Amino acid sequence: MEVDILEFKVPVDNNKTVFVWDIPPVLTQDKVNEQLFHIFSSFGPLYLLKVCPNAPLHPPGFYGIIKFYSAAHAANAQKRTDGCSLLHTAALKVKLCSKQTPHFLSGRNTPLSHARCLELANHCLGFNGWTSDIITLKELTNEEEGEDEEDGGGVRRRMRFGCLMKLSFPQHGVTTKGTAVVEETFTCTGPEVLLQRRCKLQRSVREKALVQGFSSVLLILLGDGKVMVELKRPSDRFEADETEDVLQVNEFSLSDSPADEEEAEDEDWDLTVS
Repeated sequence: MEVDILEFKVPVDNNKTVFVWDIPPVLTQDKVNEQLFHIFSSFGPLYLLKVCPNAPLHPPGFYGIIKFYSAAHAANAQKRTDGCSLLHTAALKVKLCSKQTPHFLSGRNTPLSHARCLELANHCLGFNGWTSDIITLKELTNEEEGEDEEDGGGVRRRMRFGCLMKLSFPQHGVTTKGTAVVEETFTCTGPEVLLQRRCKLQRSVREKALVQGFSSVLLILLGDGKVMVELKRPSDRFEADETEDVLQVNEFSLSDSPADEEEAEDEDWDLTVS
């Protein structure tokens, strides 16, 4: 039985990328994107799908770039669609990326964004296949850090929140925990600004804790379509008795975070077709 393992991290291996060429300009770019997503998502969850116009020196039309989480899904999709009339047009060329994954990317473990984690979990497990519960959500700002300092028309404040979240997969008898600490320094010009920042930080720390929880989860895809959930083993650098009740806590500063996580993830890709 074939088995494939998915992790909640950005896929970087080139063998998970499929190119679609010779798409005629019969449909609009948005319509091509919609139909390609419908076709290729049937083979497995997609991390990325982009449709781009051909270069000026080439005939009018489009090409598509599809990034799967699974190399097996990508290979199966290429095999089943190459040479087929996918968009009610002439046969299209569908090829796997043949470039070797760069060495500096091969060991990269960038976690998925909060939205991508939800998307992947819901695709593989269903909306009722997992649950999340907040164990603790607490403001960690101490008195010294919370003291106001005059800064023009407002006062400077530093705010920090921590969150401990439980992630459960009831059908598989698996639970794990995720933790995060988020802080931000800002100019407070009134109580409404303080309330907005507090709500923003609370939402952000919940999302970061959930992402950290998913980072320890493995989705095992079986050949018969079933999915199993397992947890990654603790790092070998810890002894068994040292890992009990130990959690990794990730600390984030909102000022250092990209304004758009999805755009930041896409920047990692060289989307040119050779």
